[in-house]
Amino acid sequence: MFTLRSMDSASASTHAYDGVRRPASRAPRALATEAVHAGRDDLARQGLHAPPIDLSTTYPSFDSRAEAARIDAFAATGAEPEGPPVYGRLGNPTVARFETALARLEGAESAVAFASGMAALSAVLLARASTGLRHVVAVRPLYGCSDHLLTAGLLGSEVTWTDPAGIADALRPDTGLVMVESPANPTLAEVDLRAVAHACGSVPLLADNTFATPVLQRPAESGARLVLHSATKYLGGHGDVLGGVVACDEEFAGRLRQIRFATGGVLHPLAGYLLLRGLSTLPVRVRAASATAAELARRLAADPRVARVHYPRIGGAMIAFEVHGDPHEVIAGVRLVTPAVSLGSVDTLIQHPASISHRIVDAQERRGAGVSDRLLRLSVGLEDVEDLWEDLSGALGADAALTSSDRGAVTV
Repeated sequence: MFTLRSMDSASASTHAYDGVRRPASRAPRALATEAVHAGRDDLARQGLHAPPIDLSTTYPSFDSRAEAARIDAFAATGAEPEGPPVYGRLGNPTVARFETALARLEGAESAVAFASGMAALSAVLLARASTGLRHVVAVRPLYGCSDHLLTAGLLGSEVTWTDPAGIADALRPDTGLVMVESPANPTLAEVDLRAVAHACGSVPLLADNTFATPVLQRPAESGARLVLHSATKYLGGHGDVLGGVVACDEEFAGRLRQIRFATGGVLHPLAGYLLLRGLSTLPVRVRAASATAAELARRLAADPRVARVHYPRIGGAMIAFEVHGDPHEVIAGVRLVTPAVSLGSVDTLIQHPASISHRIVDAQERRGAGVSDRLLRLSVGLEDVEDLWEDLSGALGADAALTSSDRGAVTV
């Protein structure tokens, strides 16, 4: 593991509850410190310890001329209105705190939060399509619904699927975006983000950083212009909040805010509060779960009932493994581990991607991307490693009549 320092950016700001924007500290701070303090720097000066939750949908103002000027300014650039809030769809002080904190953790100028990860991705695609750049170059595998959104062209986009080496050749004059996910869902395949960003040229690179989180990597430092998170996962961390967020430069953030205002995919203030609270323990949770996951990956790789284990080089709390037997029996056999979709919670979850998260992807394309029918995805939580191993081993069954040459191999 390594320590990341925050980006020294004058544009990263903390939003006070009264709507006042105060500049963030310019001194670089360790990731663990930023996770606790970013988005909260003004609280002590206000006599507060916990961030307030502003549930207002609208905000009174007796100066309609000033309101008109602020609306005009937002319509022109998408910049956050100065002064008190206007309306919940334009922005919310509690959500803004989360956006500020996530931008700082990712080393980006800004961040824009949405009601879900898919709402965030949809806003990015709409932002590019609105300029006539509807073509997307993407690398499989991606999260199943991301794959479906691109393939189905539901937002008018056209996608070319390629491998990382083919990105430069796949670019067209109307290419508006290149999208990768690293480590990828569900195979945990990794790409060289710096090399991919170089291959993109002037086309923005969108990196889905949901699995890694800024604890393990910050794609913006490798050249990604856009960093996507399903905040539902590790950023929230407790399985009780839906959200999505894009970290980016302020210019692109302005466009995303305009689309969020027009389409209504806003993050609820309570969700913003829970996500900000989740960030404060993010480094501790990710590192603890990653240590357990690494040990479980080692044991699974040595188990004759397991054909192959996929575990990323950068580490993390996700494991993918293929079994010799019936994966559905493994799902049915767990007792401590929870058989459910999603990931990144404090409890360990297991699911069969070919049946659930990636079912919507064409079967041939799914298998071609490495999502085999025997692949299981494990999101490791904070339980004791011995308890987890006892449960997994029991669910794998008693059929260990395989030679040593059949034991699982680790792929990173």
